[in-house]
Amino acid sequence: MEIYLVDGTYELFRHFFAVPSSKDDQGREVGAVRGVLNSVKSIIERNSNYVGVATDHVVESFRNDLYPGYKTGEGIPPDLYSQFPILEEELVKMGVVVWPMVEFEADDALASAAVKAAREVRVDRVVICTPDKDLGQCVSGTRIVQLDRRKQVFLDESGVIDKFGVQPKSIPDYLALVGDSADGFPGVKGWGKKAASSVLSRYVHIESIPGDWIQWDASIRGAKALSESLQASMDDALLFRTLATLRTDVPVFDSIEDLLWRA
Repeated sequence: MEIYLVDGTYELFRHFFAVPSSKDDQGREVGAVRGVLNSVKSIIERNSNYVGVATDHVVESFRNDLYPGYKTGEGIPPDLYSQFPILEEELVKMGVVVWPMVEFEADDALASAAVKAAREVRVDRVVICTPDKDLGQCVSGTRIVQLDRRKQVFLDESGVIDKFGVQPKSIPDYLALVGDSADGFPGVKGWGKKAASSVLSRYVHIESIPGDWIQWDASIRGAKALSESLQASMDDALLFRTLATLRTDVPVFDSIEDLLWRA
């Protein structure tokens, strides 16, 4: 049995900017909704009858209380924003389980569902359908994988390491150092992808990086300045890691059978 978990927010954005505008009989914009429904239908037809879709019913979450610069719904086109509740309603009518997030984010729901589904002995593989780098932290061996459906690229644990240079469990630390413009936090001054992956591949987590790490890898340009920057910004770095760490305790389903498509 394979479980497919779909990032409805990403899919809605992707289709909004890729498909022509379309109105329903009430005059509402529904072009992106139709695109996502067809996309989910294709997953059911080609891959699995066990599917769950997570959406950001409200863009803001508990993370906005932790950091004022965190992403908001500002700037989202009204014709896109208005399609979220329509998508959620139509997926339910279609017989697909939907998790519309308010306090948490869609990524938290996907992480929670992936971890819970992977505990089921009947489940051979959990596929998280999104290219979002945040979800890389949930990848586990070949049991929980990511799928970029647009490129048809799967990422298992070795794929995450090849792409980011760190283990899945270090992804939140990696994002904390380099920043994540999509989520609205800047990272630590001076830190780029190469330095972050080089250091975290050895020390795994931010708080485990010793102050004298520059002694073992002088090949990192500006290592001394990076070390000083991290020490001066440690509180911010740990906060950014908290923002990047996905919750796995969101209530999603009781039984794996809850994810079975009800045609």
